[in-house]
Amino acid sequence: MLTLPNTPCALVLRTDFSDEGAWDAVCAASIAPSVDGFAASLSFVSDPAFADLSPEQVAALPMVSYRSFLFLVDNVTITDPETLLVALDLLHEPGRWFRVVPAEMWSVENNLSIANMDFFEFADAADPDGVFRGFPK
Repeated sequence: MLTLPNTPCALVLRTDFSDEGAWDAVCAASIAPSVDGFAASLSFVSDPAFADLSPEQVAALPMVSYRSFLFLVDNVTITDPETLLVALDLLHEPGRWFRVVPAEMWSVENNLSIANMDFFEFADAADPDGVFRGFPK
């Protein structure tokens, strides 16, 4: 049975395997420090067993260990110029998701990992197109 893997940091799960170079670029962009020096603590999992799963299908998978959220690299991530990752809630509203630009991965991961903020605060702050690009300055 397919289960979400146990990882030491927030999980970034690959579901699109169409472009290895794009995957590598997304990984690098996601851990790049912000201008203030903040960086996301992420564990990247590239396992073809997860190919083509939707956010809803991933949210329904059993977990080896507790996690309240994860990120997905899907076909939109790989093909969109902004490389928009999916942030997926696994705790309060399992299956709820929004997209996030790699430059804001640190904000989502850091705050959700320490329970400083809730998933809905980021989801509700997404632009009308469903993408979190940061909080207004």
